[in-house]
Amino acid sequence: MDMCTAEATASLLQVEETFSACLARIDALILKPLLQAEPSDQKGKENFKLLLLLNDRFQALWNLTEENYRILKQKCSTSESFCIQDIYTVWKGDLFLSLYIQYFVTFANYVVVHGFEHATKSKSEAWKHHKTVLKQFLTDFTSETSMSLALYTVLHKPIRDHIEQYIQLLTKLNEVLKEGSEKDVVTSAIKEYVKLESFISQVLDEACFTKSLWKSLGYKFTDMLCVPERRLLEDSKNLPISASTNRSDRILLFDDVLVLIQGNSFQSFDLKLVWVDENCREKSAPGLYGLRIITPEETFFLSAKDPQMKAVWQWKLNQAVRQALNGKRDFPLWGKTGEGTEPPSCRFFTYVFRLEGKFKSASYEGEWHWGKPHGKGTLKWRDGRNHVGDFKEGLEHGFGICLVPRRSEDRYDCYKCHWYEGKMRGYGICEYGNDMVYKGYFKNNVRQGFGILENVSADHPFKYTGQWENDKKNGYGVWEDKDRGERYIGTWLDDHKHGQGIVVTQSGVCYQRTFHADKMVGSGILLLEDDSVYEGNFTEDLTFVGKGKLSFANGFILEGTFTNKSGQGLQTHGILNTSNEQLDDRITKAQLGLEEFPVEKRWKGIYDQFLEFIHSGCKEETEESFTGFHIQTSKELRKSQEYLFCQRGTEDVSWKIEDILEELVQHQGLESLQNYLEKALKSSLHPLGKLLKALTIAFQATYSGIGANRHLLTMAQEEVKYYAKKIWEFYQGLLHLALEQKGQLPAKCVDGDTSDQKACSVVLPLILPCFYPELFMLYMLYHEREDDLYCQGIVDLSLFPDIKLLEFLDVQKHLWPLKDLTLTTNQRRSLIKDKCFLSATECLQKLITTVDPREKLVILQKTYEEIESTVSRVVEKDYKLPMDDLLPLLMYVVSRAKIQHLGAEIHLIRDLMDPTNQGGLYDFLLTALESCYEHIQRMRLHQRENCQVTHSS
Repeated sequence: MDMCTAEATASLLQVEETFSACLARIDALILKPLLQAEPSDQKGKENFKLLLLLNDRFQALWNLTEENYRILKQKCSTSESFCIQDIYTVWKGDLFLSLYIQYFVTFANYVVVHGFEHATKSKSEAWKHHKTVLKQFLTDFTSETSMSLALYTVLHKPIRDHIEQYIQLLTKLNEVLKEGSEKDVVTSAIKEYVKLESFISQVLDEACFTKSLWKSLGYKFTDMLCVPERRLLEDSKNLPISASTNRSDRILLFDDVLVLIQGNSFQSFDLKLVWVDENCREKSAPGLYGLRIITPEETFFLSAKDPQMKAVWQWKLNQAVRQALNGKRDFPLWGKTGEGTEPPSCRFFTYVFRLEGKFKSASYEGEWHWGKPHGKGTLKWRDGRNHVGDFKEGLEHGFGICLVPRRSEDRYDCYKCHWYEGKMRGYGICEYGNDMVYKGYFKNNVRQGFGILENVSADHPFKYTGQWENDKKNGYGVWEDKDRGERYIGTWLDDHKHGQGIVVTQSGVCYQRTFHADKMVGSGILLLEDDSVYEGNFTEDLTFVGKGKLSFANGFILEGTFTNKSGQGLQTHGILNTSNEQLDDRITKAQLGLEEFPVEKRWKGIYDQFLEFIHSGCKEETEESFTGFHIQTSKELRKSQEYLFCQRGTEDVSWKIEDILEELVQHQGLESLQNYLEKALKSSLHPLGKLLKALTIAFQATYSGIGANRHLLTMAQEEVKYYAKKIWEFYQGLLHLALEQKGQLPAKCVDGDTSDQKACSVVLPLILPCFYPELFMLYMLYHEREDDLYCQGIVDLSLFPDIKLLEFLDVQKHLWPLKDLTLTTNQRRSLIKDKCFLSATECLQKLITTVDPREKLVILQKTYEEIESTVSRVVEKDYKLPMDDLLPLLMYVVSRAKIQHLGAEIHLIRDLMDPTNQGGLYDFLLTALESCYEHIQRMRLHQRENCQVTHSS
């Protein structure tokens, strides 16, 4: 093998020596003289730059040849043994191929622009001086008289011949090599050099084809279309094909654009945004075979007379498009490399829209599919508009962020919303340039459905939470005017208060009136902070006018006509009734809004979106559109503006829709269901959790802060119960869908519970913590007077020592736990406090540690058990307390537990407890606690009355 390698090495040395000498002559006699003849005209200067680049490529090729020749020659002079690694054309094949490709591509560029023709016409003295010598040198290569053709030949033929010598040398070496890795390497190298030969031939053919085109076209087309790197791949004059509707005389396929020429004008289409559809059914005329050409703004047909011609054009178009997308030509240009591979239908590219339409003059950068924006992308208009998001079939579709400049000021409206077929639809957030923020639903680019509009500026801060229709406030909604310290709860029409409404003020005053276009009409009811109630007509500044009835806190009633003249104050003509000594609770605790705003008609916009999500099949891609973004705070959404999606929370559990539906089927047992619902309702990603969050926002907008008014308690209480019912319905809808997808039928309710009972027993305890602060505040305000009486009674009873209190409450002496009264030095038993029934007292005090009525009832039961346990210990036997014994003992424990707002606690439990507990032990114990509470109030009330009698005496 060493002999074979040595012969190959010697042959390579001889070939390289001859080639190097040839390159030296070309450099000295051709390139240097050409480079000295720098032209002065613009076209000549552009060509001269190409010549300089060609010279650089030539020098690189020559330097590589010289360098490797010197290394090999030195090896031959110092060593007698050779190996395959010494054949550098094999081991450095990639480098050789790269330099040869670069040279011939640049050479072809120079050919295309008629570089040699321009160079031979140079009038410089340097060129004239060398012209004679050149002619003599060039006769060795060609007998043609054309100087430009001779230059063309001499600058490519010796190099192509040299590549042929490489192939011959490697082929001889390969013939004598034995099978093995070295033979495989040489075989592979031969294939690459053969490809290089084919590549060079194709490059030169394309260059000559393109050159002849520029020669045949007019100057106008050539000046606009001729680019050194551009190659003509096909011409309809050579391979006949026509465009639809007679839109072109000639069709030119280049390696980067498709050009349609008609008369003195032309259209060009970037191949990166050209799609070729062979399956088009339309034909421009009977008997023709068509290709549909799809571009971003135009679609047209190419028609051939026979299927073979159509197939050739189709193949060439597809290969040209694919290579344009790859950013490089195949190697070789046409051959097996590109066969069978069509360009991808999905692409990423930048394009500026030109034709009339919503995208006119906009620049789109992003993903495309069959000629239309499809996937993720960015649209930018010249006027500053900007849309970043998802697209589908050429329209905004999915989540997107849109910036719209405000003309009058240097600010933007920023829409972060879901889009459907080019229009905003679904949940979104808009941060307007005037400091307003809208969070809610859109439809057809306008606010529609439930939404919150808030003005965060200092000038006129307000917040509207409610229904929208056609971009205006319509339906049920809550308006808070932070400047005036007022909250309006009621109906709207075309951005105006219209219909029934309740106004609550910061001072505690509230009233219910009928509104018409923001103006109050008719009579109403005005509830004042001192428990006075006025029924009749009154002005916006709450001045009584006309006929009315004023009920005072002491029970007096003034009925007549009221006037308010300037400087004279309020005047009335009427009758004052002083026969009532006490104001009726039905008036002082009047509940507003129950008939005017049925609970099922409040917040319909929230429920509708979630139910529509179920009816649509709960598709993952539409979930955020229906149920809101997967975020915890609006700050996260602001941070996400640069992205095409909203950042998600850091929750451990995956709440993908398919996982949710799968889990629902697995958690149908009561205990398992409760655990699942508890987890789901706490999640900001689960649809149930999102629904609860939306309802919490609506509830707080109505009843927190200014809205904390006792006259709204029943409204709030029935609203919370209705929330539980709707969440249960929504859960049932999700479960039915999950079972339906699995081909199963929903299980029938075996325990006889209705939907309302299930909602109350399963859902209500889970959601109550979200509404408890506002709801309990309303209960506290509603029962404020009773709780004040109760607290005063507790203060009085706390003064008694244990034994005196047991005696005062008529607890039978044999039930007194006297053993618990442990004495210390100088202590009398009759003075000891807070020792009897201590375990029961501590147990009852836990009533305020939970918000769940069910858990509060359990605490009450344990308190009862502790009382009974203590009594059993005292009498030294099991003792079941009769009602006559229980009430005094329970009253003792209540007085020692000193629970604030016990009336609010009792009524909250009573109103929200599971209906199944009515009539049972829990109901009995709650009734007993209620009796104690009322008895303590009456004790204090009697004391107060006795004091008043004594004082009057």
